[in-house]
Amino acid sequence: MIRTLGRLVALLSATALMIGVVPARAEGQLRIAEQFGILYLLLNVAQDQHLVEKHGKALGVDVKVEMVRLSGGASINEALLSGSIDIGGAGVGPMLTLWDRTEGRQNVRAIASLGNLPYRLVTNNPAVKSIADLGDKDRIALPASGVSMQSRILQLASSRVWGDAGFNRLDRLQVALPHPEATAAILKGGSEISTHFSAPPFQDQETAGNPAVHTILDSYAVLGGPSSACLLYATEKYRHDNPKTYRAFVEGLAEAAALVHANPELAADIFIRTNRSSIDRTLLLSILRSPQVDYKLTPENTFGLARFMFRVGAIKHHPASAKDYVFDDAHNAAAS
Repeated sequence: MIRTLGRLVALLSATALMIGVVPARAEGQLRIAEQFGILYLLLNVAQDQHLVEKHGKALGVDVKVEMVRLSGGASINEALLSGSIDIGGAGVGPMLTLWDRTEGRQNVRAIASLGNLPYRLVTNNPAVKSIADLGDKDRIALPASGVSMQSRILQLASSRVWGDAGFNRLDRLQVALPHPEATAAILKGGSEISTHFSAPPFQDQETAGNPAVHTILDSYAVLGGPSSACLLYATEKYRHDNPKTYRAFVEGLAEAAALVHANPELAADIFIRTNRSSIDRTLLLSILRSPQVDYKLTPENTFGLARFMFRVGAIKHHPASAKDYVFDDAHNAAAS
């Protein structure tokens, strides 16, 4: 009987591993994945100022925050599903992909936005004035081909030029490349990378550093106005099993947003320090003070992209509104 019981326990353990059951983790553990650029400034500020830890202590929890940096929404999504991280930060497109993929299972939802910032498609090819001019010799660098936020925006823009049947017409020209490497290629010139769908501050460095670099597409124009650039998201289980840690994270993020609004100079210094960035401080401050940039937690103007992704079959579930893919938190009440 003892041997039989032992074999049964071993079998159940193996089965749990095969179906992806991850043991419950104690409150206070928080692993967050971020990417490159000032899109993730709120995370930089929260980390530098220990804001999540501060709000955790107020709730009676010692929160240990671990930050990891990955490139591309696909990498973030796989890390979240594997249990390597607890919260991921990526564009609206990758988040919607994972929401759709996990609906009825892990139920991934958006926790908050990281703010409204425009994405710009820039090129050093003087012959290219719009996406309709891109040809076989052009290569478009972006975080992940076909699935990144930049790629989804480019698909939406393409559907307006060539119709829904041609929404992925430019996917064949896309090359997955981290923003720092793509920026170096655009500024230097002479490589196969002639175009970069970037993000702040890289797009600003490119247009400021090379007079030949010009913008041919703007995400705000495609989406119809200011919109959330990136979302933070997690599984329903993590939120349910770690209510105090989750609350400390949201409150710390809100305090970080308040700090950026009240003291952009400090926020700029934090970004440069935490990222070991060589960006010109004056250029960085001009971005933070731009009327196009607004660091806030409420997701804005994301639903249009969700409808497009459903229409072309990129996601199978049809959200009735943004409320379907965000957590039911106070700051998400006005999510759009």
